[in-house]
Amino acid sequence: MHVKIRQFSTHALSTALLFAVLTATAQAVKIHEGPAFKTGICEPSIAVDPTNPSNIYAGSVLNNFYQSTDGGTTWTTEALTSPYGVWGDPVLHADRSGRIYFFHLSDPEGTNWRSEQILDRMVCQTKDGPDGTFNDGSFTAINGKKHDKEWVAEHPSKGTIGLSWTQFDAYGTDNPECKSTILFSQSYNQGESWTTPVIITDRTGDCIDDDGTAEGAVPAYGIKNAMYIGWALRDSLYVSRSLDCKHWQDVLVSTQFAGWSQSYDGFSRCNGMPITVVDHCPSSPYYGRIYLCWGDQDYSMGGEVYFSFSDDAGANWSLKQSISPEGGQSDQFLPWLTVDPTTGYLYAVYYDRRGLEDAATNTYLAISHDGGATWTEQQINDAPFTANDMVFMGDYNHISAYNGVIRPIWTELSQGKKSVWTYLFNEAK
Repeated sequence: MHVKIRQFSTHALSTALLFAVLTATAQAVKIHEGPAFKTGICEPSIAVDPTNPSNIYAGSVLNNFYQSTDGGTTWTTEALTSPYGVWGDPVLHADRSGRIYFFHLSDPEGTNWRSEQILDRMVCQTKDGPDGTFNDGSFTAINGKKHDKEWVAEHPSKGTIGLSWTQFDAYGTDNPECKSTILFSQSYNQGESWTTPVIITDRTGDCIDDDGTAEGAVPAYGIKNAMYIGWALRDSLYVSRSLDCKHWQDVLVSTQFAGWSQSYDGFSRCNGMPITVVDHCPSSPYYGRIYLCWGDQDYSMGGEVYFSFSDDAGANWSLKQSISPEGGQSDQFLPWLTVDPTTGYLYAVYYDRRGLEDAATNTYLAISHDGGATWTEQQINDAPFTANDMVFMGDYNHISAYNGVIRPIWTELSQGKKSVWTYLFNEAK
C-alpha cells in the first residue's frame, strides 16, 4: 500500500469546506428499480429544466421516462411509446422554453433484432412542460444504414438543437467493406423536423461496435455559431470542430491507451468515450472554454478520469489532466461531465473503487470552480454495490446542472435488481 500526499492551496481548502457545507443536507434518491436481467434498467440520462429547476426529467433503457416536480425528491414513471419504436440509448434534454426532449433509437416493427428496420433512424419525442404529453416523435432521414449512440446540444441563444451520432453501414459486422462514421443534424423548430444529416469527418471506422468503430459523438455549441463534437476511434480522441456548422475540421486531442471500449471487474464492457461541454456563462473567466472528458486505463494508473480543454475555439488543447486526486491508487471510470451555464462551474460523475475490494463500486461527484485547476470530490451513493459481468450496466451515466441545481444519475446493482439513482445537490452561486 502506498499513500499519496496532496498539497491543497488556500483556495482549494476553502472550496472543500464550502462543498462540505453544501452537501450536508444532500441525499441519494432511488428513481426506479427493476430485475437485473442482461440489459434492463441502465444508461440513464437526466435534464434539469432551465425554466424551473424544480422540474427534473430522466430516462433509462429501454423506454422509461421519469419526471419530478420537487427537485428530484419524488418521481413518476412512464413507459414511452412511439410508432417508430423506443429502443434504448435514451437522451434527455430540456430547452430554454421548458420543452422536454426524449431522444432514442428506433424499432418501428417492434420485433427487435428480428427486424431489418431496427436502428433505421434517430427518433426525437417532445412534450411541453411536466403536464404535457409526448408526441409520436420526429426522426432523422432514413438511408438504409444503422444509427446508434446519439447525443444532443442546444445553441445557447438561438435555441437550435444539434444532434450527433454514429452511422453504421451494417451494425455489428466484421466485413471490412462496411464503415462507421459520425453524422450531424440540426432542428430549427424545437425538434419538429431535422436537416439532412451530414458526415462531419473523413475518418471512418469498422462496424464491429468496438475500439475500431468511430463512436462517442457528443456535441456542444460554442460561441456564436461554432460546434464541437468529441468522438473516439481506435487509440485516439478527436474533436470535430466547425465555426459555422458547415465546414468541419478534425483535431486530435489525446491518445487513449485502452481505446474507448474498456472493461473492469464486474463491468465486461465499460465505455470510455469522450464528453464535450462548453462554458456559456458570460461572467465566467473561462467563458467559451471547451472541455473534453473521458475514461482510460493502463497498467500503471488503472482506471482514470481525464479531461483536456481548449481556449482557442478547439484549435489547440491542453495536456490531459486527472480529475480525481485519488487517481493512480484505485479505479475511476465511466465518467460524465457537465458545466452549469449560469456559473461556469464544472461537475463530473463517475464510478470509483477507492478503499474497496473486488468488484465493489461507489459513485463520486467532483466539482471545479476554477476551470478544472482544482477539484473537490464526494461519494454520493449510500453504500457500495457489486457489479456482475453477466449483467450489463450500460454505456453511460449522466449529469445535468442549471442555476446551482446539480443532478447526477447512475445505475446500481444490488440483491438481484438494477436501479437508477440521483443525488440532490444544490450549490450556491
